Amino acid sequence: MNLNNLTPAAGSIKKEKRIARGQGSGHGGTSTRGHKGAKSRSGYKTKIGFEGGQMPLQRRVPKFGFKNINRVLYKAINLELIENLALKGIVEINPEVLKANGLISNNDLVKILNRGELKSKVSISAHGFSAAASKAIEDLGGTCTKI
Repeated sequence: MNLNNLTPAAGSIKKEKRIARGQGSGHGGTSTRGHKGAKSRSGYKTKIGFEGGQMPLQRRVPKFGFKNINRVLYKAINLELIENLALKGIVEINPEVLKANGLISNNDLVKILNRGELKSKVSISAHGFSAAASKAIEDLGGTCTKI
């Protein structure tokens, strides 16, 4: 087998359909558009979602719910992650430290949650704390500062 005798698989290459090139091509005359009507004419288009007069899907399906424009999204940081940082020797934890350790992005708001176990005394500054997390931190003698 050489490069000069490679061929595509049988049936994988089809001939291009050349429209409006005379009757001999088989696609002359109406050029595969049928006879008369809007669809046969140039410039024809329908509205997006138009279903020929039938009630469109987006109007048939019931609507419910809403998007709260005042919603505040927090990046959740659990106590187990705080414990991992404390094992590295970091006891002052704030968003800059979390960003430096790759746990949050630039504009993330941080909320400390109670998953995992905390064994070290740490002082944490964050945008939010769950009640159980702040209790766990303060039970060990740490501090929770809300930014």
